[in-house]
Amino acid sequence: MTLDRRRFLGISAASIAGSLLAACDKNPEGAKPLLQLAERANEQVEGGLFRHSAMNHVGAKARLAGPSFPKYFISPTVPVWDPAAGGVWRLEVSGAVRRPLSLTLDDLMKLPRVTQKVDHFCVEGWNARAIWSGVRVSDIARAAGITDDAQYVDFAGFDKGYHESWDMQSAMHPQTLVAYGMDGYLLTPAHGAPARVHSPVKLGYKNTKYLTRVVFMPGRNGGYWSDQGYEWYGGT
Repeated sequence: MTLDRRRFLGISAASIAGSLLAACDKNPEGAKPLLQLAERANEQVEGGLFRHSAMNHVGAKARLAGPSFPKYFISPTVPVWDPAAGGVWRLEVSGAVRRPLSLTLDDLMKLPRVTQKVDHFCVEGWNARAIWSGVRVSDIARAAGITDDAQYVDFAGFDKGYHESWDMQSAMHPQTLVAYGMDGYLLTPAHGAPARVHSPVKLGYKNTKYLTRVVFMPGRNGGYWSDQGYEWYGGT
């Protein structure tokens, strides 16, 4: 019997969680170091399973989610960039880089374009498919001239300050994009316009929408859901 990666990680997480429940119930504060240790161990397992060359392949005839593709945001209403309040939308690329960038949507669309039909995996267990168009994060990193101490990347947006940080290897995966198009059209506000992160190598909550900042960093800094107990690595 074979065991795929997602199933294996689910079983591993369940086993760890089960072994910690008693400790958490008896002494929640005292269990924190144990929980942190378990999380680090889980990340090492996931990192060890991750392969930069592994690609998400979706058949040419596979059905797209289309209008059924789930919509998600933190704000009370759909976030919409307001040029009157914020000026022209720009993607700021900063941190451990030699050449900080400030890219308008037109600038972004002039960079090498990638279009890919891939899966979108949710932590709740479902997946959906779409065709995404955008720029590889690795190409943006190259244009900005990341330095040797860039080991993590933080992706932040204007949806109430939503952000999530990633490990560099996952961010540099060839299917990790700053996407501005979906199913042949520019992104709509419901799906993260003007631009968002999308990659099949991370669970949906790691794929920041309404993107405004990409910050390369020597250390990681958590994220909206990661800071609330969701797994930081969030790999698929």
